[in-house]
Amino acid sequence: MFKTTIYVLLSIIIPPISLIAQTTSKIAPKREFRGVWVATVANIDWPSKPGLSVDQQKQELIGLLEQHKSNGINAIMLQVRPAADAFYAKSREPWSQWLMGKQGLAPAAGYDPLAFAIKEAHFRGMELHAWFNPYRATMSANTVVSEEHMTRKHPEFFFVYGGKKQFDPGIPEVREYIVQVILDVVKGYDIDGIHFDDYFYPYKIAGQTIKDAATFNQHPNGFTNINDWRRNNVDLLIKQLDDSIHHYKKYVKFGISPFGIWKNISEDSLGSATNGLSNYSELYADSRKWVKEGWVDYINPQIYFSFSRRAAPFGTLVDWWSNNTFGRHLYIGQGPYLMHNGTTKKEAAWAKPGQIPDQIRYIRNNNRVQGSVFFSSKSFSTVARALGDSLKNDLYRYPALPPQMPWLDDIAPNEPQHLTAEAHRDGVHLQWEKPLKAEDGETASGYVIYRFTEGEKISVLDARNILKISFEEYTSFIDTSVEKGKRYNYLVTALDRLKNESEPSGPVGVETK
Repeated sequence: MFKTTIYVLLSIIIPPISLIAQTTSKIAPKREFRGVWVATVANIDWPSKPGLSVDQQKQELIGLLEQHKSNGINAIMLQVRPAADAFYAKSREPWSQWLMGKQGLAPAAGYDPLAFAIKEAHFRGMELHAWFNPYRATMSANTVVSEEHMTRKHPEFFFVYGGKKQFDPGIPEVREYIVQVILDVVKGYDIDGIHFDDYFYPYKIAGQTIKDAATFNQHPNGFTNINDWRRNNVDLLIKQLDDSIHHYKKYVKFGISPFGIWKNISEDSLGSATNGLSNYSELYADSRKWVKEGWVDYINPQIYFSFSRRAAPFGTLVDWWSNNTFGRHLYIGQGPYLMHNGTTKKEAAWAKPGQIPDQIRYIRNNNRVQGSVFFSSKSFSTVARALGDSLKNDLYRYPALPPQMPWLDDIAPNEPQHLTAEAHRDGVHLQWEKPLKAEDGETASGYVIYRFTEGEKISVLDARNILKISFEEYTSFIDTSVEKGKRYNYLVTALDRLKNESEPSGPVGVETK
């Protein structure tokens, strides 16, 4: 996810009322993907160490989610399969070693980390994307695997590179197995997305050779060039996954976070004006093709570069990707883990506290980019604490809904029924009923509550009026943040699984006690 050896506060000014309509999108976009990667491999982000009790794991995860919600994040990319293992109960693979300290060792009965994470994320109005490493099987030559691990069951499925075992993508049975592993989660859990990072064929190591010549000879698929064959092997998996995921659940998003450079312009006139590692040539990942063919719902390139990085400037790559989205969503992977205080020999640009805030502003000025994902969660408690403050107090000050995906679903739900508001001593009690079924059969999978003070223009277009977003089916809410003796108006809208929003129910007015 991050490879340091390879990767060669403005305050908000509230405008006059007459200007709000045209400036709101720049101040506070109502639709924006705001994600963060939560890495479980080697306990990078969560859990903090293996072997914690269930209560300790839960409390750590709740604390993490609360921190990110406070910072305005609306999507969690949770790593659920770091190395042919599992952070979830409904798996054909063994429990991860980074959960309880030994691969295959189950946590306490009745505890399913993924199910718990989904419930807690949805309660906070955050999507949960299950992040898989499709091909990695071990992290080192010393990895102790359980009897149930696939390297024991089918050693012929793997090659060793750099001391690590990796699934051989050229074997048809391997691709089918990985699809089934992922479909276990699609079918068994209430996830919002399936997510891959940049690990397909391995990053090159001097003196190492990928030992897949025998597979190439056995399953050439009409190819005579092994490099083209390798790229096609990855393509086959991506295409099959796109079809399979949406066959079972149309609303589950499928996205990939490749290395930031597809091809350099020196390799291909369609490439970016950069000079760095090439996804296409060195990792056998034709990431642009996946978008062009519509095999992914979003592409999330890891542009872990500063604006001034000569070989691969941030702005150059954002612009290139925005010109190659082919109608799919583009979220930019940003690297707060690179931030430092200037006392190291690391790139000086990352000592500037405005580097990532300026990157977010740059992204927002391009209407073909729909948001960001940050690597990684832990950074916001260490080197990127100041960035968290910038998000919370400025850039992500107001809530946002994830962007819509009309190619998956463009039918809005009906509005909630019979909205009422009553003032009590503990706040304003709102209640409503689920909407009638829309023409696609959906009712509501979540709600947005808007609040307006007396005399304020009533509109659902302004994110500053969003009081609460939840991706749960509850039909009541208590607003405890009201002031006594004031009059408020409320609206409630319904959301379907792809976050299409209904017309509002209301407004209803109430005077507080």
